[in-house]
Order: sequence, then C-alpha cells, then structure tokens
Amino acid sequence: MAQHFLLSRAAKTLSLASVLTMKDADTEMAFRRIRWADTDGEPVCPHCGGVDAYDCRRLKGAPRFRCRACVKDFTITSGTLFASHKLPLRCYLAAIAIFCNEVKGKAALALSRDLNVSYKCAFVLLHKLREAMAAELKGRVIGGEGKIAEVDGGYFGGYIKPANLRENRRDRRLVRNQNGKRKVVVVVRERGGNSVPAVFKSEAKAMAFLRAHVAKGTILNADEAGSWEELHKRYEVRRINHEEAYSLDGACTNWAEEFFSRMRRAEIGHHHHIAGAYLLRYAQEASWREDNRRSSNGEQVSRVAGLAMKQKPSVDFSGYWQRHLSPIS
Repeated sequence: MAQHFLLSRAAKTLSLASVLTMKDADTEMAFRRIRWADTDGEPVCPHCGGVDAYDCRRLKGAPRFRCRACVKDFTITSGTLFASHKLPLRCYLAAIAIFCNEVKGKAALALSRDLNVSYKCAFVLLHKLREAMAAELKGRVIGGEGKIAEVDGGYFGGYIKPANLRENRRDRRLVRNQNGKRKVVVVVRERGGNSVPAVFKSEAKAMAFLRAHVAKGTILNADEAGSWEELHKRYEVRRINHEEAYSLDGACTNWAEEFFSRMRRAEIGHHHHIAGAYLLRYAQEASWREDNRRSSNGEQVSRVAGLAMKQKPSVDFSGYWQRHLSPIS
C-alpha cells in the first residue's frame, strides 16, 4: 500500500519549533522576503513605489522605514492584511504555520490557547487568513475543451432541534418545518485540478455561477438531482445515480465529495457550527486546502503568508469587534 502524502518526508518541510525559536531579525527578514520578493527583501515604499528607503525604527521599536522620495514612513505590513498589527511578527508566522498544519481546519478557541491571545484576536486572525486564501480563488475558471469536472452541493446550517415528545416531532426535511437559515455550498471541481465553491439558497440558483466559472467544452459529472437538468443545455453532462452506484461507466462525483468530506470533518471536529455569513469563508478555506493537499507544509505557509501580504487591509474584519464595519453578508 502506498504511503499517504502526509506521512512522507516531503510533506514536512517546516516545523513549528523552528518558527517559535526564530530570532526577531530572522522573522523580520522572512516577512520582508515574502512581501518584497522582487527586491530580495529590500523595502519598497507602498505609497510611491520608491526603492530608496532607510531604517528609522525607534530604539527597541518595531521595524519601520522611511522613503527618501516621498518622506513617508511605512512598515513591513503597511497596506496588507496584517496592517496595524499588535502582536510580534513571530506570532503571525506561527499562527500561519499552525493553521496550515491542521489539514482539516483550526478552531479559533484552540489557536487562542496556542498563542496565548484572546478568542477575539484568534477569530479575526483566522478569518483574515481565509480571506487571503479566497484571493487565490477569485475569478478562477474550471475545465476547458475535453477536460472533466464535477459539480455537487452540500447543505449546511439551519439545524432545528427535534421536539422531546415523539408526537410533537415534525419532518425537518420539509420547507415549512425549516427556519430558512439552511444554505447549500455548491462546488465545481476539475479532476486532477482546482475547485471553486459558492453559497446559495438552493442548488437551482447556482446556474449563473456555473456558467461563469466552468469553461465551454468541459464534460461535467453530476448526480441525479433535478437541479442540474439545466446544465445539459450548455455542457456535456454525465449523470450518476447514487442509489445504484458511486461510480459507473466513468461517471462519478467522488472528487467533489472529497471536498465535502474535508468540510464536514472541519465542521464536526473543529468548528461545530459553520453557517450564515461565514459559510462561504469556510468553504473557500476547504477548497484551498483540498487543492493544495499535496503541497508541503512549508510551501503552504509561504503561499498563505504571501497572499496575506499582497492583500489590502481586510474589508470585513478590520475593526470587526469594535463595530467599525458591518459583518460580512
């Protein structure tokens, strides 16, 4: 039997111990090389783009630079997801390493204990990392001429506790007995390639999303749900009846099911409740993790840190607990 990738030496190229024992200068240089890769860590002014800057930090103060061209100060994290950070840079690098090492997801409460920070701090930090992951999925188009992709949906949220007495219980599958909070995550995933998730009230409302993110000429695989009938108008579609088999005559949705397996495990084992305004963020995280499941943890940490340093300050979570901004919708 072949060894699982996560058990192999190739999967483990970064240890948390090495991050926590890094000196401040090493951590600073690591972030500088991630943000300013084109200049090998030499600071580039985010205001004017100038490359002539000098160190103007205070004694024992945080790293700070001053541009000689526009005479404005900036830091390594200015204008990024980590702008105006309060924790040492080492804590952010450790948080990314912990986040990537947990292949099914990381709970904010657990991270708050790992880093000895408040739950609010850990909650916002993890959502910022999910926002960075989502940037890689933005505008992605799946498939192409002759390529095979799979589409499927999974429902999350809207749990209704059954009544105590049997005679008072109702069929919770019926719409009239639901609370309206239940939503479906629709994922389209290319075999041997990447995936893109989205959130809707029902599978039938995902048609516009699929037309925008699935290239013409793609061969789609779907189950027998009536929601996917409209796909036949635009694509070659192979259907699989799961009451008969999981895979038959080359038709299956097992790649899409792998995505939902990871997301369900994250829900059951870590988060316990992923719904409402945050459901899409968790779906995007599961998609990124599934697409990069064969990358080493060191490579994943570098990619997530790079995405975070390229993103502007979070629209949804800057000042979230201070109510400076409304929750995401």
